[in-house]
Amino acid sequence: MNFTMAERAEAFYSGVKPITKDDIKTIQYDGRFPSCNQTKHCWQNFVDFHKCVKMKGEAYAPCKQFLKGYMSLCPNAWIEKWNEQLEAGTFAYKENLSE
Repeated sequence: MNFTMAERAEAFYSGVKPITKDDIKTIQYDGRFPSCNQTKHCWQNFVDFHKCVKMKGEAYAPCKQFLKGYMSLCPNAWIEKWNEQLEAGTFAYKENLSE
């Protein structure tokens, strides 16, 4: 069964309680990204999530930290665009993040 990257990310969260407004928090400070512009931090979390899932599998719980990171930092339009690029095999990264 082939799933799109967006479906995989959503399935990754299946079984988790619904998110409430009290659950929404900004992710913690990351010393690799000291400036106010968080674009690179957003992109890196997106890449790290997909690398983690590819290497460790969807059941590996620490991958969720990267998912939480990019979901809180990245605009939805970027995420949709990157997921489309992953599915098409055109996402700009040195490794193939698709399966």
